[in-house]
Amino acid sequence: MPEFKFFYQKEGLIRISRNLEFLKKIPTGQLLWIDLNDVDEETESQLEDFLKIYIQEEEEMIEIETSSRYIETRDTLVVNANFLLKTYEKSPVSFILKNHILISVRSEDLGSFTETVKKIFANPENYPTGYHVFLSLLETRIEFDADMIEEITQEITHLSNSIREADEDALMEIKNLQEKTMMFRENIIDKQRAISNMLRSNLVPHELRSKLTILIKDINSLLEHIRFSFDRLDYLQDTFLGLVNIEQNKIIKIFTIVSVLFMPPTLIASIYGMNFDVMPELHWKWGYGLSIFFMLASACGFFFFFKKKKYI
Repeated sequence: MPEFKFFYQKEGLIRISRNLEFLKKIPTGQLLWIDLNDVDEETESQLEDFLKIYIQEEEEMIEIETSSRYIETRDTLVVNANFLLKTYEKSPVSFILKNHILISVRSEDLGSFTETVKKIFANPENYPTGYHVFLSLLETRIEFDADMIEEITQEITHLSNSIREADEDALMEIKNLQEKTMMFRENIIDKQRAISNMLRSNLVPHELRSKLTILIKDINSLLEHIRFSFDRLDYLQDTFLGLVNIEQNKIIKIFTIVSVLFMPPTLIASIYGMNFDVMPELHWKWGYGLSIFFMLASACGFFFFFKKKKYI
């Protein structure tokens, strides 16, 4: 659902409005955050003219090159990031910081934005500039990422406890979890790169550098957790391949035993199936019955031998 809203400071409080014309009337110094959620091009154009900024198209926001993910000019910072949805789909978000005002451009309803709004109204004194709001958004997003990584960890644990035999569903589940984990790693590294660049920027207020450092540490801990999940999935994959080998060995063992059991009866049948003129046994009264008996006896003898050796 398209939504335009902006946050501004007044009398020590943070207020919210959805009126574009009212935005143009208040002093720029009171503006804190302008949030654009799937708004139309006309609204974007008016904001570009009013704030003297450039709002990127979605195709530009999803570029993977470093030069496109983080852009810094004399008075403006542009950070493009992907926020993961519950469905593990990427939702591109663009952040523009100019004159201590934050402009966020997105196309999805994101829980991290809703939580940040709650934090802003709960402690308005902690958000004097758009930079503070932006860091709060990153902090909240990283918390959401940590929760999602924890969910993946629980899925891995459940899968590890449930694998008892080699089946296609288990292999596909391992593959899906590997893809989710790789997606998380890519997403987290993307944020790490942006925060590292901000640490080197002269536009970021000095008092926020300690928060940026803490965010880097949090991201490093998440990367370590992701690496551990990768290792567990590799171990599960090795376990699955081991189960496949065991199943194959069992099948080969069964075929081998069956072949050996039928070798003596086959030999006997082959001998008495020859058509030579001189074969005294051809005139035995009980020859047919004895042949059947020897076949069964030889097969049973080998069966009990294998049983005693615990081959079967």
